[in-house]
Parts: sequence; C-alpha cells; structure tokens
Amino acid sequence: MRILKIISRLLDYPQPELLTYRADLALEISDSREVSPGMRLQLLDALAFLCDGELMDAQENYGLLFDQGRSVSLHLFEHVHGESRDRGQAMVDLIDIYRKNGFELDAHELPDYLPLFLEYLSSRPALEVREWLTDVSHIIARVAARLEQRGEGGAVYAVLLESLLMIAGQQAQLADLRGSLAEEEPDNTPEAIDKEWEETAVTFGTPDKTCGLDRKPVADKATPLHWVDAAAGTDPGINRPGSLRTGGM
Repeated sequence: MRILKIISRLLDYPQPELLTYRADLALEISDSREVSPGMRLQLLDALAFLCDGELMDAQENYGLLFDQGRSVSLHLFEHVHGESRDRGQAMVDLIDIYRKNGFELDAHELPDYLPLFLEYLSSRPALEVREWLTDVSHIIARVAARLEQRGEGGAVYAVLLESLLMIAGQQAQLADLRGSLAEEEPDNTPEAIDKEWEETAVTFGTPDKTCGLDRKPVADKATPLHWVDAAAGTDPGINRPGSLRTGGM
C-alpha cells in the first residue's frame, strides 16, 4: 500500500528530500485509491504546507509539536506503556516481528515510531494493514484530535493521521473524540512541561535494560526514513520490503 509510504514521509521530521521529491509524492497521492478524493486533496494541501515555506520553519513547527509534551507523541508505545519497563519488552517483541518479515531497522530508529511503522506496513497485504491500523486507531485518533487543537501547524499533521483512520475505516473514532478532548489541558505549555519535570521520579542504581530503546528527542532525527538517492534513478523511497502486534495494543 504505497500511500502509507507517502504518509510516512510527511509524518517524519521534515528533510530537504521532501522538496526534491515533491512532484513524485504529489503524483502518488493523486493516484491513491485507498482514500477518498476529498482526502487526497487534503493530503496534497498538507504536502504544499510542508514544502511551500522555509524548511527551517517546517522543522521548527515539527519540534514544537512533537518534542514538547507527550500527548501527541508519534511513538505508539508511549501512549500504551509510558516509560514503564513493559515498553522496552514491547519494543523488543516488535523488532522481532519486523525482522521475521525481512524488515531491518537502522540503529537510530525506534520500532514504535509511527512513520517507521507505516513504512513497514506499506509492504504488507492490504487486509493485514487494515487490521494493524485498526489495532492502533484509538491512539491515532487521540493524537489527531489533540493536533487539531494546536493551530494550522498541528492541523496539517492531524489530516495525515485522519487519512490512516480512513484507510482502517475508523474515522468515527476521531469524530467521537473531538468534543471529549476539547477541554483537555495541553501538555506543551511551559507550565505543563515544568510540572512534568518536577513530577518525574529520580531513580538510582542499575538502569532498566531496554536494549538502548530509550526515547530520543525529535531533533535527533538527522537521517530521514530511507529516502532513495536521486542519482539512483528510483522513486522516493517507495520500494522497501518489510505486523506490530503486541499485547500492549
């Protein structure tokens, strides 16, 4: 399902390759039949939003959205396990699933990072894709509803998540959450961030062994997700092989 590869690229930290392959990405979106014509137009608008301005502005917007507060994190297990020990084991299990299906990770990538998850799903059968997206739809819907409340810079990413819900046939979840989360206190304000730091427990002794899978800040993502070298004459990273089913979800 090639559209998942495109959504993966748009959800990832903005890179220069986004501009290089803009025409190819637009063509893929226009040709996709997994989403409605109206959603295709919204995805094209999202692409334009990310490409028309300065790259540094897009990167700054991304950091402000996803690197401050956890309620809109793109790391799926963070919404299920938080920072508990269970998260580490869930990630180990997920890596095993990736590998069994011929999908190897780069060292800097966390397995529960949504753009990476979508890249994996893009090579799986359509029925399996929809089953997986349905499994995580409650997370995707909550993050999308929260992003819609964060201005234009958040709404563009909410559209990307809504398109995933459409593919899974789960858009009703987002509609149901829009009202219930409207009064939710944002966790990306300076006061909320300070409070989180104050409440974080300090532990001593042997650290939890999670195979080096601690969460990285968004700013560390200096390498994009498998963009193909333009000199190779291939399409924009839409040809990589590669489920995410763990008890936590």
